[in-house]
Amino acid sequence: MNDAPRHLHDGPPVEDLLRGKKVVMFDGECVLCSGFARFVLRFDCKARFRLASMQSVVGQRILAHLGLPLSDWDSNLVIEDGTLYFKSTAYIRIMTGLGAPWSWIAIGRIVPLPVRDWLYDGIARNRYRLFGRHASCMVPTPDIADRFL
Repeated sequence: MNDAPRHLHDGPPVEDLLRGKKVVMFDGECVLCSGFARFVLRFDCKARFRLASMQSVVGQRILAHLGLPLSDWDSNLVIEDGTLYFKSTAYIRIMTGLGAPWSWIAIGRIVPLPVRDWLYDGIARNRYRLFGRHASCMVPTPDIADRFL
């Protein structure tokens, strides 16, 4: 393994990393968020999604490219075909992308967006207190490394 320091400008252009991919960005230190990332890996049988923790070098590059905060995240996000989805909409898009029975969560779209995001924000604001925080980000094992950017 190369222990040389890596910087935000290292690696392929962000556009190349995102082109043609559905990317789930998550807080790798949040127990709830990391658990959800593992859930996506387990049930995304067609490997539609790629994942990146927001703390990773690639995650930081993507956030910087998109003009998003590099810390203090309040939402997972999904990037599909150059479009960003946040909060409850991102969650619904991920679940829909997993196929049935998970895609049935799309019925949640009937709930007005402000109500859905209010519920999402309540959980996000308290996620560390309710679920805990990892000392470091999840490191992908070799069998799932290709699913991470």
